[in-house]
Amino acid sequence: MNFDKDLERIALQENELQFDSFSLETGWTLGALLRALAVERKLGVVIDVTLFSMPVFYAALEGSTPDNPNWVRRKRNCVFRFLKSSYAIGLTLAKQESTLQAKFGLPDSEFAPHGGSFPIVVKGTGCIGAVTVSGLPQREDHNMVVEALVKVLGKDVGALKLGA
Repeated sequence: MNFDKDLERIALQENELQFDSFSLETGWTLGALLRALAVERKLGVVIDVTLFSMPVFYAALEGSTPDNPNWVRRKRNCVFRFLKSSYAIGLTLAKQESTLQAKFGLPDSEFAPHGGSFPIVVKGTGCIGAVTVSGLPQREDHNMVVEALVKVLGKDVGALKLGA
């Protein structure tokens, strides 16, 4: 895996996948789209859309495990702490051959720098929450979230998805 190439693409995703405004209805639409994608593909995932102020959408699909909600919480904590994609945080740490514990003193029990949580950013305001998927390999969790954000925002998935 090429860390630099993926980190460059994730930075582009974080820059392009921003909302002009974000309401509870937008959050529900995003979560429902992720759920529809997961049901169609028969994926056992947990889906979560949470603002800093409150939860907006949550679904656990058949095939998900009791561990997935904890993974969601820990990945989301990374986004809330660093205001970046949990996958970008994990790739950056891997490139540096470090961990959140070593670099920031953050415990693994509370933070998971693994793919699947993405910041919800409103232009001119900043990060207001996170959308998270857990249950697939981390790169696939990340890609699924990006795919849904691209659809909701009307962007070109080919220009934004991670390469093979």
